[in-house]
Amino acid sequence: MGNQLEQLRVQAIELRRAGKSRREIKEILRIGSNQTLNDALRGEPPPPWTRRPNAKDDVRSRARELRRQGMVYNEIAVKLGVSKSSVSLWVRNIPRSETLSYEESRQRQMAGVSAYWAAERERRELARVAVSQAAAGQIGQLSQREVLIAGAVAYWCEGAKNKPYRRNNRVDFINSDPQLVKLFLRFLETAGVSRNRLVFMISIHETADLVAAQRFWHQVIGYEDARFMPPLIKRHKPLTVRKNTGDDYHGCLRILVRRATVLYRQIEGWASAAMTSPATSGGPDLHEDRTGELATWRRQTRSGTEPTSC
Repeated sequence: MGNQLEQLRVQAIELRRAGKSRREIKEILRIGSNQTLNDALRGEPPPPWTRRPNAKDDVRSRARELRRQGMVYNEIAVKLGVSKSSVSLWVRNIPRSETLSYEESRQRQMAGVSAYWAAERERRELARVAVSQAAAGQIGQLSQREVLIAGAVAYWCEGAKNKPYRRNNRVDFINSDPQLVKLFLRFLETAGVSRNRLVFMISIHETADLVAAQRFWHQVIGYEDARFMPPLIKRHKPLTVRKNTGDDYHGCLRILVRRATVLYRQIEGWASAAMTSPATSGGPDLHEDRTGELATWRRQTRSGTEPTSC
């Protein structure tokens, strides 16, 4: 039995060295068990052709080369786009070619971190833009009803409101975001407010460029005949550290609506309805198209009469 196994072992090793695969050896020698084949080939290393190349062999070689050039783990990881732990595994037996001082090591580390974040910020910005664009695609074009809801809520956040001790029913909106300003102007147009009822005023710090701000807000409004009140200039306090400076600072635009009592009450109602829980609103179906009602109170507003629904 021992001689047969030894003879089988000699034949199996000869076939293996001749380039035969394990399956071919089993067929030639009529071996039915993998365990018998393992015993016959024990101690015989597999031929080089059986070793599949590692997908990162070239990256590993490059990492070892960079290590010999004196790079630290962070620098190699950033340059090759791999993890620091992988770099450590590949090059841990290669010492750096030079001994760096603490300051040199610190500078190299900072350079590696800066390079990493330069790429990471770009990646995160692309991800942010993708999410934002996908969300914008979900909204699409706003209907008149949706514009009324958005504009009323925006006003309730940024506009002047009645107080228990002061009720003047004034529509007075102010903001520094040009997109929000455009939305509010679209809201006013949807609500039937004519342009000749609008008055604008710029509120800006005295250290800013007033002429450039006026030009900027004229472009945002898009009305050639827009009426502007004298600007409100904010005095600079030397102890205040302001961050809203530079070419992107244009101050705030204030929009006042004349003869706005009815409009204020409507905004109050729209905002209240939008912020009320559907379970307790008790109102009409909010998904119903109310184009007819919208046209009715538009005519009533233009004529100066108060809508019958108020």
